[in-house]
Amino acid sequence: MNAIIISVGTELTSGQTVDTNSAWLSSKLAEIGIPVLLHVTAPDDVEPLSRQIETACAQADLVLVTGGLGPTADDLTREALAQVMGVELQIDPALAEQVRAFFARLNRPMPEANLVQAMLPVGSRPLENTCGTAPGIHTRIGSTKVFVMPGVPREMQIMYEQFVLPQLPRQDTGSVILNAVLYCFGAGESEIGQSIYDLMRRGRNPLVGTTAKQGIIGIRILARASTAIEARNLLEDEIKEIRHRLGPLVFGRDDETLAHAVASRMIANNKTLATAESCTGGLIAKTLTDIPGSSAFYSQGWITYANEAKIRLLNVPADLIESHGAVSRPVAAAMAVNARRLAETDYAISVTGIAGPAGGTPDKPVGLVYVGLAEPNHCEVTQLRLGNHLNREEIRWRTTCTVLNFLRLRLMTDR
Repeated sequence: MNAIIISVGTELTSGQTVDTNSAWLSSKLAEIGIPVLLHVTAPDDVEPLSRQIETACAQADLVLVTGGLGPTADDLTREALAQVMGVELQIDPALAEQVRAFFARLNRPMPEANLVQAMLPVGSRPLENTCGTAPGIHTRIGSTKVFVMPGVPREMQIMYEQFVLPQLPRQDTGSVILNAVLYCFGAGESEIGQSIYDLMRRGRNPLVGTTAKQGIIGIRILARASTAIEARNLLEDEIKEIRHRLGPLVFGRDDETLAHAVASRMIANNKTLATAESCTGGLIAKTLTDIPGSSAFYSQGWITYANEAKIRLLNVPADLIESHGAVSRPVAAAMAVNARRLAETDYAISVTGIAGPAGGTPDKPVGLVYVGLAEPNHCEVTQLRLGNHLNREEIRWRTTCTVLNFLRLRLMTDR
């Protein structure tokens, strides 16, 4: 069996949204030995979409389609599928009741437009959606199995795991593929690449490659073997070797972020944290509190953008700002020390800097940031010069990652 994946949405073909569903589905199919021939992206338009479905069914044994199952006028995947099948759409009474029940559970009136989500091509079967209103569709076109799922990643992933995967064969093709990604921070891609140069040789198994995004280096590992157990062993041995070579540069695997790494160590070490932010505008606090269970370690934070706020809320001496400027080592230290004292936490981190695009001077250019890390009886301040080649968003995000990494490394030595 082989497969083609079709992602539907004009937002994808226009570049407004990046298609992540195809990559996720490809990795899942690889785990059961089903190779993917093509990723296809089609707009919300019946004619081109129906042509792509028809072509895919002529080329592959399995076609997975995501997107275009919503209730609005541009959700046309049902119509395109019905056109390829040569049948009409009809309301499924049981599905209509499920859609109504979904809105009833939310105590919200159901727009009549949502009933379109209960329509199926004649001869097809529904796939239950346990976390949304759009049921999926299962049918066969010729000898090809076709599964249509929502475009919302979480809904698609749950539907695939619960209702599509059980209907797919696990193929003993002699080529089971498993993959993983390790994430690093604190060194450039070239430096990390040099440390694992021999592992990145073309033709190796596992295959290793790197990517870079906003200072975070991803190391992709793809292991191929005749059985899942052999592939898993190859993958884990390679991961162990890379971790050994790179040490604390590696902060996470697959879905783990820097914030996850900090959260797990804060909780394991039974420590608490406060934040005091200027140029990042609350991004550090937001990133940490995105983690479920962050209330176990994160106490509170201040966004003191204006000098007056630093003075009034964090008790930063006015003469300190007057003498050194808000973007300075002494002010970063005062922000961190006072935040920790006021919040009564084990740690506090502070940031003050110039995110641009304006506000820089020859002495204090755009991209200059001071980071404070306070703990009992000690405060360390680090100067960052991120460069004015980065835009405002990049400077704020790079600062946030650097701050979290400083804290992660400190927690690794705190027992």
